[in-house]
Amino acid sequence: MNKWKKSWIPIFMALMLMLSGCGADVQGESQPLEDQTVTEQQQETEEHEDWEIIDESEPTINMGEIPEYSGEAYVTIANNIPNFTEAELKTESFETYSDLDSLGRCGIAYANIGQDLMPTEDRGSIGQVKPSGWHTVKYDCVDGKYLYNRCHLIGFQLTAENANTKNLITGTRYLNVEGMLPFENMVADYIKETGNHVLYRVTPIYEEDNLVASGVQMEAKSVEDNGEGILFNVYCYNVQPGVTIEYTTGESQLSNDSGSSAGNTEGNIEAENEQKTESSYVLNTNTKKFHLPSCSSLDQMNESNKGEFTGKRDELIQQGYEPCKRCHP
Repeated sequence: MNKWKKSWIPIFMALMLMLSGCGADVQGESQPLEDQTVTEQQQETEEHEDWEIIDESEPTINMGEIPEYSGEAYVTIANNIPNFTEAELKTESFETYSDLDSLGRCGIAYANIGQDLMPTEDRGSIGQVKPSGWHTVKYDCVDGKYLYNRCHLIGFQLTAENANTKNLITGTRYLNVEGMLPFENMVADYIKETGNHVLYRVTPIYEEDNLVASGVQMEAKSVEDNGEGILFNVYCYNVQPGVTIEYTTGESQLSNDSGSSAGNTEGNIEAENEQKTESSYVLNTNTKKFHLPSCSSLDQMNESNKGEFTGKRDELIQQGYEPCKRCHP
């Protein structure tokens, strides 16, 4: 019996060693699973980082860095380089428009414009659209009389959008024609001539809860030639020379100085407050102009045409009178 016990002990020890070895093998086989998990996590992280890079390409603009309007319809920003990433430079056409915010304001309009997006039919009606801050008002100092246009963020000639409420803002005639149109024409001509694509983004810039945009940022880069044909990043002012605009509501009035314009909300409020105070004016009932009592033009006015008025300046304007360009009442 003792002899059997002695022979059993070595067998038992051998079995223990074998079991220990199997455990090591099992543990060793599990290691590749951990490596695979780490690799998958790294891949997810890399994909997330790629997404974040694209997300960071969304345009950012600091209004404090934009100079006040001084007579030019637009200024270049960021050295005229648009804020696109290499990953965005693709040759497939697309167009996207942001949903209106809680105030009914448009957001970013973004597209990769090719000939396949451009219109093949005449432009349709857009008069039924009333963008945020919209007012129908006329001034003689404005080309075409109407102060406001329904401005396409991405022009009709580029993506054939008509009455798309997500693509129309309240913009001055000056913004539409002098600011945005030259760049739209440039892009349209390039695409028609080359057949290439242009990555294009327009961002309306609203200060706080204003219903009317202070201006728009326009960015564009031609894709196939990596910006050799089209490359710009500009800010276009939503102003109208000779007219003061209240951007919070879209209301407006002639400026004291017919050659000036205001892109500063605080300045607009001050001007409006001044014009709401009562003053005395001399009227020319023939030419429908009003003057300050000290105006030198009064010496040349027929007495039969003279009239007097004491009240608010904007009341005279509403009655069809225009301010004298000599004394600027």
